[in-house]
Amino acid sequence: MIKFISIYANYYRTIGKLAFPLFLGQLGNIAVGFADNIMVGHYSTDALASASFVNNFFNVTIFACVGFTYGLTPLIGALFARNDNDSIGRITRTGLWVNTVFTLLIAAVMLGIYFCLDSFGQPEHLMPLIRPYYLIVLAGMLPVTIFNVLAQWSFAINDTAVPTWIVLAANAFNILFNYILIFGHFGAPELGLTGAGISTLGARIICAVAMAWVFFSTRRGRPFLNGFFHAPSRRGNAALVARTGFPVAIQMACETAAFSGSAIMAGWIGRDALAAFQIVAISGMLGFCIYYSIGAAMAIPVSHAAGRGDTLAMRRSARAGYHLILAAMLVTCSLFIFGGRHIMGLFTTDEAVLTLALTLILPMVLYQFGDATQITFANALRGTSHVMPMLYIAIASYLVVGLPCTYILAFPAGLGMYGIVLSFSVSLLMAGALYFWFFVKALRAVDCSRSKSSE
Repeated sequence: MIKFISIYANYYRTIGKLAFPLFLGQLGNIAVGFADNIMVGHYSTDALASASFVNNFFNVTIFACVGFTYGLTPLIGALFARNDNDSIGRITRTGLWVNTVFTLLIAAVMLGIYFCLDSFGQPEHLMPLIRPYYLIVLAGMLPVTIFNVLAQWSFAINDTAVPTWIVLAANAFNILFNYILIFGHFGAPELGLTGAGISTLGARIICAVAMAWVFFSTRRGRPFLNGFFHAPSRRGNAALVARTGFPVAIQMACETAAFSGSAIMAGWIGRDALAAFQIVAISGMLGFCIYYSIGAAMAIPVSHAAGRGDTLAMRRSARAGYHLILAAMLVTCSLFIFGGRHIMGLFTTDEAVLTLALTLILPMVLYQFGDATQITFANALRGTSHVMPMLYIAIASYLVVGLPCTYILAFPAGLGMYGIVLSFSVSLLMAGALYFWFFVKALRAVDCSRSKSSE
């Protein structure tokens, strides 16, 4: 045991140091999500149900855009390990315009879907709330992308604190203006769900502008500006960014699509089921955000080790990350089991919705292990830059297996909302096992490449 601790202590410290600012940022996101849904839920159950539909629907595209930016982390991390600042500036520039084009294409598709919202089978009386909120969320897609491209640059150079403080400041703005605009305080109009959307859009614009200022106008970004503005474009750089980012985007989009598809199915059951699903989804984000902060931090030392061809450090970084995520999972599950009623009771005073949500605590706890595992090894695989398998794994796990399993358990099996949440365990565990297998294959590929170069 002493030897085990001595081997992994440095890895725990490295990941913990990188993860802590990310955790604070994710904690801020959780606080905003909780505050958003508490205020909307107390405003009206109709507003909460409408937010559930739009947010879960848009999560697919927003996570796809964010996932596309994640391809930059291993590329910049490997360059940072070699102290190649000009190339970091060049790849950041390429990443900005490639990700902007990708986001605008997706936004155009989402704008087309706006005109077909009536065909998704949601309660008709919710449409006047859904439509304006949908357009506001659509407007926030590009600021999210710009912020995340520059955040990945910051993460890859071992500075996870700056994006975190920006997010926390924007979150404080979001909570304050939620309170003002939802309920009409301090002389502002009472806008309800639309007010929540406006404050979130403002927070996303603040994040993008602040992160751009850090890169272009402070000493942190100064070493990379020459490469950003003056380094000539290299043939294949755009393709490299797209090839590294696209599988991650599809992976995150497919995972989110499984959850969003589940929200649509919950809407088929009824308004109370849709509102209960939103409570479960935002409560479950407590675990996801903690696991994600550790997993994203772990991907950084994995990418640095991959740049050096050090498979032992890659393997130990992944193991250390998994240990920390499993520990976080145990804490999260304990919170759900012993404090679930108090957590869920924050979101609604509607007894029917709360009672339904409480019946879903057990399946929510069960899928935490799958979520922890898939986050660990998806990020480990992302750190190696061998990301193409993520595309096929996500499609198979979340779309081919996950969504049909959700439908079967909810309707033919007659489990309703319990079956919807229970089905998440199947897709998440399948994805986690496959990500692990391909991470091991990526390690072997790096070993083989290193052996050939030494011959």
